[in-house]
Amino acid sequence: MQDEIKKVLVVDDDVDILEFLQELLELEGYSVMVTEKADYVETLQNGGLPDLILLDVFLSGKDGRDIARQLKGRVDTRHIPIVMFSAHPNAEKTAREAGANDFLPKPFEIDDLLAKIEQHI
Repeated sequence: MQDEIKKVLVVDDDVDILEFLQELLELEGYSVMVTEKADYVETLQNGGLPDLILLDVFLSGKDGRDIARQLKGRVDTRHIPIVMFSAHPNAEKTAREAGANDFLPKPFEIDDLLAKIEQHI
């Protein structure tokens, strides 16, 4: 029996990063959803929930840490691992305080990203 294809949601306000990560993760066999809209993440419903969320710390007009707190505060989404990423040097501590399960500093190595995803899915 084949393993179920794992769903990864990538949230970043940089379209180039979204396109790159979507291509990369699909080549790795993941089902990938991408969005630059923070509001999309806040409306996730059962049935459409990803197995993991890659979330930028700083989004246009929205703080990814607030989104992480909100998701970790909801019964239906608190189990979803969140891997946050940022180029800001002090973001890891606050990302983890907001509920992120893991953190990647930008720019990150592809192998590091894939290892983090494997670790949490």
